[in-house]
Amino acid sequence: MSIRTRFAPSPTGYLHIGGVRTALFNWLFAKGQGGQFILRIDDTDAQRNVEEALAPILHGLKWVGLDWDEGPDVGGPHAPYYQSQRLEKYQAAVEQLLTTGAAYRDYAKPEELQAERDAAQQAGRPYVYSRKWRAKTDADAKRFEAEGRQGVVRLLMPREGQFVLNDLVRGEVRVDWASEQDHVIQRADGSCLYHLATVVDDNDMQISHVIRAEEHLSNTLRQVFMFERLGYELPQFAHLPYVAEPGSKTKLSKRKLDKYLKNRDFAQMMEHGQSIARRLGLTVAAETFNPVIVDFYEQVGYLPDALLNYLLLLGWSLDDKTEDFSRDEMLKHFSLERVNKAPASFDPEKLVAFESRAMQRLPIKHRVAKVVPFLQRAKLVTDPPPRETAPYVTRLLEAAGDRLKVVGDILDFDDFFVADEQLQFDDAALDKRIRKPAGATELLAKYRSELAIAEQFTPERLEQMTHAFVESQGIKIGDIVHAVRVAVTGKPIGFGLFDTLAILGRERCLARIDRALEIAAGGRTLNSGTI
Repeated sequence: MSIRTRFAPSPTGYLHIGGVRTALFNWLFAKGQGGQFILRIDDTDAQRNVEEALAPILHGLKWVGLDWDEGPDVGGPHAPYYQSQRLEKYQAAVEQLLTTGAAYRDYAKPEELQAERDAAQQAGRPYVYSRKWRAKTDADAKRFEAEGRQGVVRLLMPREGQFVLNDLVRGEVRVDWASEQDHVIQRADGSCLYHLATVVDDNDMQISHVIRAEEHLSNTLRQVFMFERLGYELPQFAHLPYVAEPGSKTKLSKRKLDKYLKNRDFAQMMEHGQSIARRLGLTVAAETFNPVIVDFYEQVGYLPDALLNYLLLLGWSLDDKTEDFSRDEMLKHFSLERVNKAPASFDPEKLVAFESRAMQRLPIKHRVAKVVPFLQRAKLVTDPPPRETAPYVTRLLEAAGDRLKVVGDILDFDDFFVADEQLQFDDAALDKRIRKPAGATELLAKYRSELAIAEQFTPERLEQMTHAFVESQGIKIGDIVHAVRVAVTGKPIGFGLFDTLAILGRERCLARIDRALEIAAGGRTLNSGTI
């Protein structure tokens, strides 16, 4: 039998990081065994659907590289792949369940049902619907309708015995049928609920394995009941542990952002990402741009495979030591047998570590190709970029080393791209290193003269020249290198100074030192206004 899995999001908001993990497990299980991965849009709830939210979901899945064999944009033999376009199929299933006695029309009013619930609570017994307003015949239905009642369709659930499910992750699951209510599968307006629709669709689309979050385990009883009563072949079920909040066992939610911001690592990750977004001119509203939503990672510049690698280990492991997997290795090793039952906590610091390692493994030419579009979006490089951009950025990235953790970190090196006359200086650093120390400007001017006549403007020769200068002046190296860094970059910190000087080149370094000296002598930095 061909392995066929599906991911079925509802278009009610941006793609949740937990949803990506579920999609990943489905994709790996199917693709790793030569099967098919199907994308289906569960849009039965018209009140909750947000049409414009579907595009980010599809885009997010494409960005992480979880391609689908059938579904929106690609079609397939079991189209349509939107539940809202499959209503006739659901109606046929409702009629079959009614005809076979597996479902019934019910005319209870909400207040009548609530009264039964209240009575059960007061009596200290579990609530079980009395089926008092069940229409057993057409005559019953007409009588109820004549009273102005509106009917829904409910499942006629068993009230004796046990439901037994052999779940591929959780093992044997047993539940008393008596604990299940007679669930509504069709509303009074004729629209069908998710539980019926997903059963019909899984059958029509020949889904072999339903792999989904454990929160759906409680739905499985009523769905298996419908599979069996409709005469469908039952798929195998696997319920995954949910992705938990940072440092917690509570499910990660898009609606608890304020709570997560109390976690230092989460707050740092969010601030880092939003800082990049602001420099790119993006909207940075917390509710739509945060680490719980996959769009955040694309806009900030995470590598899709690094994100997937981290999500893979939220609920699955190969052994107690292997963490880094290529996509091919994920496909080779993934199995449901190694999925854990316990929820895994989302750890922002660990995710950043995965991203940093993946970035360093990326060949330099690929890193350059990824950062240039960010430079263009920030208007630090023209579009199209000049021919010298790639070699220049290559030198910069080689010198930056592991400082570039996400692609958007290239914007931290904006001082290498702005025009010399537009360079902004850190006022505090300028005061500390150039403006206020006695003799600092004179020392910087002397060093500038040495740079002007340096025979070779390479990191090695610049380092030799600097050490000779320090010895000749009888100073410590820190007395000059910090001042030079502020003068040529406007910042107090960065990677190696001699690499910095060599990348900028002689003329730019001299021009920037001249400008720093001018400002220190009485002008004002661009931070404070025009000179």
